[in-house]
Amino acid sequence: MTVAVAAASLAAVGIAVAAPRTPAPPPATPNSSCTLKVPEDPLSARGLATPYQLAATDQRQGACHEAVDAQGAFAEATILDPATGKLSVYHPLVVDAGRAPAAPPVVPALPRNAVVGLWFGFNGDTLTLGGSPAALKAGRCVNGLGRSLFGQVAFCGAQAFFDAANTAVRAGKLRIPPLGRAKDGRPCPSVRDFSLVDQDQSDNVTTTYLATRDGRTAQATAANARVLGKPATLANGSDNRLLDAFVDPALGCTPFTVPDLTDRGRPTTSLALNELQAAAGQRNPVALVPPGDPMTLVGGKPSTAKTNLYRAGVDQPPLDRRTASTRAYCRTLRSAGLDRLTADRRLLRPAPSPDDGVSLLKFLTDRLQGSLQQLGCTRPAASAHPGAAAEPDPADQAAATDAVRTLGTLENG
Repeated sequence: MTVAVAAASLAAVGIAVAAPRTPAPPPATPNSSCTLKVPEDPLSARGLATPYQLAATDQRQGACHEAVDAQGAFAEATILDPATGKLSVYHPLVVDAGRAPAAPPVVPALPRNAVVGLWFGFNGDTLTLGGSPAALKAGRCVNGLGRSLFGQVAFCGAQAFFDAANTAVRAGKLRIPPLGRAKDGRPCPSVRDFSLVDQDQSDNVTTTYLATRDGRTAQATAANARVLGKPATLANGSDNRLLDAFVDPALGCTPFTVPDLTDRGRPTTSLALNELQAAAGQRNPVALVPPGDPMTLVGGKPSTAKTNLYRAGVDQPPLDRRTASTRAYCRTLRSAGLDRLTADRRLLRPAPSPDDGVSLLKFLTDRLQGSLQQLGCTRPAASAHPGAAAEPDPADQAAATDAVRTLGTLENG
């Protein structure tokens, strides 16, 4: 869709576009807590096409700007046609509060009785969903448990979407593609594979945006890329994007894609697609959000209620306290993660990663090292980390420490 056509479509649903202005330069240390204003009726076509506005949660900590990498927030919708079981994706735009988009957002044509789920990712520390109470209620938005926010993650309409999608699967209307087989002869990884997950799995989205030199943003479409003239690409630091854009290509795997309503139906990925495929195809051991996940803690302590809220937003079952533990998660993360990274090192070493100039092997080994440490897997029983303190096991901690050392040498092995 051309910008002119998009502008006409936008005007047709009554969405105004503000005049552009030059943003103030960000502070030396960007504010890591930002608020995203949710539009009215966010699960409708008009709501999806209304730009989300990013602003500082506390202005005293400095402004928030979408084009600043450490402050970027990203929105992603996955849409189900309940009559046919067909899925599609739409990428709502995020702009700085009070700023015009660099190009008018595309207004999606939704199927009748569409079931829409929205997920949000954030490159900072804490993203708050703002907007009117009516907007948040209409979207059935979840930002955390009360005042204890998840951090980088939020969602609207997620549980209803997954309920409808799973109903369509059971009815034979929606068919989830198999994970396939990788070049190493093993099943392709999913977002619930212990070779891919980290200390806070199933977070963030695959959405990207375009940004102009003056900091205005636009949806990442082919038409906008042509019109805007060499815009920068903004991306979310995401488990989902890591899988779809980097790990899958390196291992010869193909991500689950559906038409992108933002960009003339081009194939695209999403968090929801990845979770549906993981639920359908991931073999044991299956990684599910553990009680020690930093995003699900309340006051620094594990919370079953908050963990279950998070799990519901990514189509995972509630915690089973008899079997779910951070200790067990650490053990499998250590063994399964190290095993596959070692087996695939020759495939991963030449592959690019989300960090420019860093091989995918080094990126993944550093990430696994950090996850074992941040989850408290390597810490002694006296550790203040809730997962380690509640479940001390010297043998497990020693093995995790050995794994960290091994990972440190894997890049050169």
